[in-house]
Amino acid sequence: MNDAIIAQGIGKTYRLGEQDTAYKLMRERIAEMVKAPFAKRASRPAELFWALKDVSFTIGQAEVIGLIGKNGAGKSTLLKILSRIAEPTEGRIDLYGRVSSLLEVGIGFHPELSGRDNVYLNGAILGMSRQEIRRKFDEIVEFAEISKFLDTPVKRYSSGMYVRLAFAVAAHLEPDILIVDEVLAVGDSAFQQKCLGKMRDIRSEGRTVIVVSHNMATIASLCQRVVWLDAGHMKMAGPTQEIVHQYLSQGVQHDVSWMPRHPSNAEFEYHSVSLQRADGQEMTDSVPGDAAIDVVLDFSVVKPLSDRRIELHVANAFGELLFTSTSADPDHRRNHAWTIGRHTFVCHIPANLLAPGRYQISVTHPFGGWDTAHENILSFTVTEQNSVAATDGRGGKIAPQLDWTRD
Repeated sequence: MNDAIIAQGIGKTYRLGEQDTAYKLMRERIAEMVKAPFAKRASRPAELFWALKDVSFTIGQAEVIGLIGKNGAGKSTLLKILSRIAEPTEGRIDLYGRVSSLLEVGIGFHPELSGRDNVYLNGAILGMSRQEIRRKFDEIVEFAEISKFLDTPVKRYSSGMYVRLAFAVAAHLEPDILIVDEVLAVGDSAFQQKCLGKMRDIRSEGRTVIVVSHNMATIASLCQRVVWLDAGHMKMAGPTQEIVHQYLSQGVQHDVSWMPRHPSNAEFEYHSVSLQRADGQEMTDSVPGDAAIDVVLDFSVVKPLSDRRIELHVANAFGELLFTSTSADPDHRRNHAWTIGRHTFVCHIPANLLAPGRYQISVTHPFGGWDTAHENILSFTVTEQNSVAATDGRGGKIAPQLDWTRD
């Protein structure tokens, strides 16, 4: 496989607390004049901050690569360097082919021009002839679903319309390398799925895609490999499943029992949330596929509480939500009434429901007019022992044994 991107020792520094005086607004200059008599004369030297340090990787042609990491890890800085918006302080990046980027809503569009004019403008920036752009124009408009607003200045577009057109332009003007940041989260669910499908098509055409997302389910379904950035350094890189599992496991305590560290001093207060085997056996970190599990919620209602509910969320190792159950389910209602005092609720997860894998449980509790979430407080593994998924190799994210009837 030929290389599309080669990054060697990339580093990028910024100076904290330093402003570019050439671009100060008049009101900023006036404010400085007012504050000057009261300001301390001693000035501190600007502090250097390494947004990226010694980042190296190689991406091949026709690869879809995920870029993950917490906020502030350096993902956006790296994408700006790859897009040639910013220059690295040190190191070198070799790009083989034409790059198209979708980093922020509005980047690359002139607000005073219409959607139609911006399509031609972006194509020209990518080095395409007017004839080439015209050949792709109808596909772009159809994909973006903005034909009614094509001749409207884009400054009047909603953020969703902006993203639809921006992605359509970036993806259809035949870039060799497509770079997409978290900006797709602005779009609706149907359009996000449409974009994911288009990125898969781009890969099948032999082109390269780099995508940033905090949604690990998206990364897992789309990417072959993942680069994990942490505090400006490349922590890990490798196969998607392995890296995402390590990323999601970071800081997660594999506990089958949880107690809040501090009392909430509110109308509702958890004492504990724990996992138990429904068959009475000791609950450990791992259970066989045919073991039913009870989630036991021990809490007190301290003050009068309006009709609400508790939600229980079960997610897989990629952070993908598999299902939600609520304390109002037995009543077939959205919410239910509460009584003051100590209570125990039990949510029963039946045997032969979960496929072999790692799972995390989150719960909510009612607080005022909204819900407070306690994320990933419990985790456990379903093993292949006695699992129907392991026995007959059936696929799917869950492995239920459902009731069937026959004539």
